[in-house]
Amino acid sequence: MRGNVRGNRLANRAERRHTGGRRHAAQPLLAVLDLGSNNCRLLIARPMANGEFRVVDSFSRIVRLGEGVAQTGELSGAAIERTLAALNICAEHIRASGATHTRAIATAAGRAARNADVLVARARDEAGIALEIVSSEEEARLAATGCAPLMGRDCDGALVFDIGGGSTEIIWMRRGRESEGRIVRSVSVPIGVVSLAEDSAHAATDSASFDAMRARMLARFAVVREEMDAIAPFARQRHHLLGTSGTVTTLAAVAMGLPRYIRARVDASWHASADILKVIDRLVALDHEGRAAIGPVGSDRADLVLPGCAIFSAIHALWPCAQLRVADRGLREGMLRELLKEASR
Repeated sequence: MRGNVRGNRLANRAERRHTGGRRHAAQPLLAVLDLGSNNCRLLIARPMANGEFRVVDSFSRIVRLGEGVAQTGELSGAAIERTLAALNICAEHIRASGATHTRAIATAAGRAARNADVLVARARDEAGIALEIVSSEEEARLAATGCAPLMGRDCDGALVFDIGGGSTEIIWMRRGRESEGRIVRSVSVPIGVVSLAEDSAHAATDSASFDAMRARMLARFAVVREEMDAIAPFARQRHHLLGTSGTVTTLAAVAMGLPRYIRARVDASWHASADILKVIDRLVALDHEGRAAIGPVGSDRADLVLPGCAIFSAIHALWPCAQLRVADRGLREGMLRELLKEASR
């Protein structure tokens, strides 16, 4: 979710108007923070009677925490400082909201960096945030939990994928006896848009480098497909793709012709996979400036969007479902659902 300070203030005022300036006595206010290799994202929400959540506040900032980790095995000083600046802002939002329950996690970059304890300690001491580095299995499970409500009702299941900065989670979900999704197999591949860009010379500046990245990801994901086939056949006609990440939400916004990113339009939207592949072809044909000029891409994502496109293209090639559903939700929504269970005990 791409928050902005003004929008957050308006959301807070709307919350106060809705409650007459009083706090809800019955429902807890939950705050969840997802610190990935590229983004720091905060979501503060209140559960509703229908099982969904009403967003009270949100914040998002690109911090590039995973920058250089693949080469050095450590978080750089600059990346730590950028991240702490964002975490301090998140802490201010959490305190101002009066959130009753909070959880903050770090994912691939935190797992890979041998000095991640420095970040954890400084987050605690300087921002008052208890940062938890989660396993790849926990990350995949939370992403699936957050996306599960978007699994198509007329399908047997979905191939859920989360293209992060430092890893890509692939989760096969099938509909259970009571129509709820169950995880058949989940795998975390330790390559995301940041690590792929850094590992590729002159990453994705033209079609040749894009093709090389796509071929590399095809080789990595083919192993995952073989593992899934050993469990049960994957019937693409009865499944759809379900994607959550900055890459897939950006591609969806471009496919929809939006002048800028609008979460309410993108989240839960359905797309023909062929239309998304056409957007990728368009982006590959452009130079960096051309990609940056596209509203939903912008300068912040222009250098990472093609590595993300290469990952998506490889996923579709191996799981060629005709339909894609796009989720501007995932880890944080999964965390909210689990935090609500904890608050209800």
